[in-house]
Amino acid sequence: MNKKEVLRLFDKEMRGDITYPPLRREETEHLVRHVSPTPDDSGVVLFSRLSEENAEEVIKQELEYFSSLQQSFEWKLFDYDQPANLLERLKGHGFTVDEQEALLVLEVAQAEELRSLVIPPEIRQITDSAGIDDIMQLKEQLWGSVNAELAARLKRDLAEDPEHLLVYAAYSGDQAVSAAWMYLHEGTSFGSLWGGSTLPDFRNKGYYTALVAVRVQAALERGYPLLMVDASPMSRPILEKKGFEFLAYSYPCFYEHK
Repeated sequence: MNKKEVLRLFDKEMRGDITYPPLRREETEHLVRHVSPTPDDSGVVLFSRLSEENAEEVIKQELEYFSSLQQSFEWKLFDYDQPANLLERLKGHGFTVDEQEALLVLEVAQAEELRSLVIPPEIRQITDSAGIDDIMQLKEQLWGSVNAELAARLKRDLAEDPEHLLVYAAYSGDQAVSAAWMYLHEGTSFGSLWGGSTLPDFRNKGYYTALVAVRVQAALERGYPLLMVDASPMSRPILEKKGFEFLAYSYPCFYEHK
């Protein structure tokens, strides 16, 4: 993999040019932001071109802008973004920073083992809201709560654009025991992988690998050459063993509107 070229493509396609309906994409001289149509949802600054000279002023402008909308927002920061101390600057303005994530990318054409893996019959594609409810029950068993916003978004996206959201779960009888999904980002080279939760009693049965493989095979079939994931420290070594390569660290920085 030519990591420099893939990172350039990632910046252009997945940070600079992409849109996320129903969010409204706005581009200024210094950054690209996505704004929610309602104050109840959050916006995001996805890409920035800042310098030591203008960083403070641009950060203040964004705080004022989202405050005028009465909207909380995330600043998605990558470790190569400039200036080099941008993370510390955001913290200084009251942003809270979630756990560091590793941006991993897989070249689908090189993932021979995953492309040829026979998908076990326990893996089913989810095509309706009842299947999403099964996945939410799985997550509630794992984490003790359900992310209602995630459930609503998956149901909406699956109903409105099933060509670009592919959801899968491993079942034991009628119970979802492992689940993951993938967005195929139209007009880009990338699919993005999400989820990957498995109930403890069903780990080490190959479900995680099968869920990665079924998404690799779907991406290949639909002509998406690259898959990306924001990996946690737990999932990073597993994915790297399957051919994903590390490109950068990212930091989700959140500002809560009060």
